Amino acid sequence: MLPTDKLQRYDGLESDFTCVNETVSIDGPAGRIEGITACPPEGDIRGVVAVICHPHPLYGGSLHNKVVHYLSRTCNELGIPSLRFNFRGVGQSEGSYDGGRGEREDLLAVIDWALDRRPGFDIWLAGFSFGAYVAYCSARARPQIRRLITIAPPVNLFDFGEAPAPHCPWLVVQGQRDEIVPCEDVERWVRAHDGAPDLLCFKDADHFFHGQLNVLRSGLLDALAEDAPEALPLTCF
Repeated sequence: MLPTDKLQRYDGLESDFTCVNETVSIDGPAGRIEGITACPPEGDIRGVVAVICHPHPLYGGSLHNKVVHYLSRTCNELGIPSLRFNFRGVGQSEGSYDGGRGEREDLLAVIDWALDRRPGFDIWLAGFSFGAYVAYCSARARPQIRRLITIAPPVNLFDFGEAPAPHCPWLVVQGQRDEIVPCEDVERWVRAHDGAPDLLCFKDADHFFHGQLNVLRSGLLDALAEDAPEALPLTCF
């Protein structure tokens, strides 16, 4: 758990972000799960849905977090519809915080909802900070998960060893000035994996990517563009 002096600044909340797409309600194991879809502004839809997990619920983390928002926008630029959602006890999602266990169940319910709405699509699973932990622990849970993106995975705060490494292609994104998750801890953790994931580091980025969000966007576009699947003649969700 984070020290109390990190309270209120853990997730870098931006309350003024809005989504021009659809607010959805998903049946979850603890009740209603609140989500927001976001779709590419134009062109064809790729045969994948990006499901994005937010930072720690007890420190202000929500689907409105700015890094989560930029992840959604970046996927949309690649032609990929996205779905960000609130874990249990956050926003309009029912239930209460469960230390990552129940949050994994929430995530699987959201993935299953997306797969039901878009049968035959793959899933790109992404998460920031606590959301990266939940995403990592769930990456083997569905065969449709074909890519994992973990931003600032809190390897110093949570036990990532409780879950096996994913089989799918995997990108780790880390700021070298991260004041909450030390970059050297993440680099050491990445090197310890057989078939280490791709590591994308940003030398001027802190944990929240303050002033670096467009740099993050550009880096993600470069890293992910070649992996985007073929376009399909379908509408979003």
